Amino acid sequence: MNLQRPDRVNVLLVDDRPENLVALEAILNSPSYNLVQANSGAEALRCLLNEDFAVILLDVQMPGMDGFETATLIRSRDRSRSTPIIFITAFSSNDTHVFKGYSLGAVDYLFKPLEPEILTSKVQVFVELFQKTVEVKRQATELAAVNNELSKSEERFRTLCACSPLGIYLADVEGRCTYMNPRCQAISGLILEESLASVWQRSVHPEDRDRVVADLLAWIKEGQEYSNEFRLAYNESVRWVNVQSSPMFSDLGKLIGHVGTVRDVTDRKQAEEERGRLIHEQVARQEAERANQMKDEFLAILSHELRTPLNAILGWSRLLRAKTFDRETIDKALETIERNAKSQAQLIEDILEVSRILRGKLNLNMHPIQLEYVIEMAIDSLRPLAETKSIVIEWEGSQNIAKVLGDSDRLQQIVGNLLSNAIKFTPEEGKVEVRLESVGDEIQIQIIDSGIGIAPDFLPYVFDRFRQADSSTTRSYGGLGLGLAIVRHLVEQHGGKVDAENNPGEGAKFTVSLPVAEGNGQGAGDDWSQLNDAPEALPTLANLQLLVVDDDDDTREFLVTLLEQEGAMVRWATSVAGALAALESYWPDVLLSDIGMPQADGYELIARVREMEVLRGGKMPAIALTAYAREEERQQALEAGFQMHLSKPVEITQLIAGVANLAGIIRNPAPTHILHDAQEQARCL
Repeated sequence: MNLQRPDRVNVLLVDDRPENLVALEAILNSPSYNLVQANSGAEALRCLLNEDFAVILLDVQMPGMDGFETATLIRSRDRSRSTPIIFITAFSSNDTHVFKGYSLGAVDYLFKPLEPEILTSKVQVFVELFQKTVEVKRQATELAAVNNELSKSEERFRTLCACSPLGIYLADVEGRCTYMNPRCQAISGLILEESLASVWQRSVHPEDRDRVVADLLAWIKEGQEYSNEFRLAYNESVRWVNVQSSPMFSDLGKLIGHVGTVRDVTDRKQAEEERGRLIHEQVARQEAERANQMKDEFLAILSHELRTPLNAILGWSRLLRAKTFDRETIDKALETIERNAKSQAQLIEDILEVSRILRGKLNLNMHPIQLEYVIEMAIDSLRPLAETKSIVIEWEGSQNIAKVLGDSDRLQQIVGNLLSNAIKFTPEEGKVEVRLESVGDEIQIQIIDSGIGIAPDFLPYVFDRFRQADSSTTRSYGGLGLGLAIVRHLVEQHGGKVDAENNPGEGAKFTVSLPVAEGNGQGAGDDWSQLNDAPEALPTLANLQLLVVDDDDDTREFLVTLLEQEGAMVRWATSVAGALAALESYWPDVLLSDIGMPQADGYELIARVREMEVLRGGKMPAIALTAYAREEERQQALEAGFQMHLSKPVEITQLIAGVANLAGIIRNPAPTHILHDAQEQARCL
């Protein structure tokens, strides 16, 4: 028995005569065959136990077990039942033996001597058939393995999809859903064969619906990747979902559908919202703490800034009362008292100004303005302060500067605040430059000092309210930190902007940019500089009859003394009741009344006066002279019936000009925002 080679087909040769086996082997000698010899039926059966053969050449006449018996046993075994058998015999050719051979499953019956060509061709047929059968079995085995793997893969896919925490769906090119896993249906409410657009129209939160549907339709049309987060609102609940999708293409690059995922991100969104809320609360808490710190610092500074001039005022007042001084010392004391009182008044005015800004009550009287006059007035008002520190103010303005549309008083306040700030931070014998020039369609005012400059870390906050670079008790410079904040607001109200920077070398530079007035024509504000000179030429109040009503003894005595010095005949009262009693027999040319008084206030007084006018047949001009200086209080006084509102402490020239204006002595009082309103209402008397 020969061993099988893996690249050859087995052919079994069975014959009891060795010479016959040799002859068969010689005929069938081929590199494609593995010829296995067996010299008996029993040996042939043993060969068939472990090997498969393409064909068996079986001799009929053999001792012990002939070919027919061997064939019968071969056919009784499952492994060899289909193996082709060719009977070979040299003794009988009658039909009985031939039929018996075919009945046992033989495929052919050959007689010796054999024709080599016939034998070779017949064996070749069965060998090729065997090879094809083997190949078919191999392919069948591979196909079964592939099908088995596909079945396992499909099972894994179904298990994965069924158990996935992500919703998974497939959609065709029209956006209709062709597959979805249970999680997808649970999250989104998708239904097979329903379009995604229809589902989102039904399920998306109304606030997100239009955006989501529009994005989805654009995505389906363009066949691009899609990612979106939005809310679903159904079953009386709201969920946040993350939807992602990618296009699917055929081997030829044709769009065949879309595959996507739906993920419930409600927990994440809620966590983000909670985190955002906590961060917002933390920021708000930090801002509140900073605001409280700034408030405490501001109150401490305010207390210091108010008490410091008060100390000088009270100190010199007590010295003047307790001792006798020469004229020079008395003048110096009075100058000190006046300077510190003005300082206190300015602090109070700054606080009120910021209050007006915060409440949006700051009104502007807008006219075309020539900025040269504004700057010159501001410089003139602060030149004495500069001279006390030997500071030189250099003023340079370009020729033919266009006008700006603005409020002359507020523009002067802007320049004054910046200039006083520069003087404060410039050392003695320093220099402050003031420049005015046209830059494009803007007018720029620059104020440059040679002082200490601005700390780089404080520069972004230099215009903030109540912010100072140094708020400690050892600070070198006073003030409340309001002046620059007022400047920024006033500049913005004029449609401009203000910037601060450190001047190269030393000092700081502030630049105010204001838009050029449209048309640049003449306006009501063109004569403002001449009007400011008007108070210096005011006539006396000789022979005017005045009534002063104030419950504060010091203020009342000051007013009476001042007005009498100007030639007026003055009567006074300490309350509304006293004033009404006086009016029964005395009808003055002008009434000056405080607002805040016990039992009855100035508003009640002016109301009674207007009632009395009906009986008297004539109107009485009235001035509200009060420490209630806010814009809404001013407006309230004018609406109540007063023609003018002057805030304490009052400027003497303003008071005289106001009284004279209302009495009809002069036509053009000083052009402050206070006197402007008085003029307008006085014309109606």
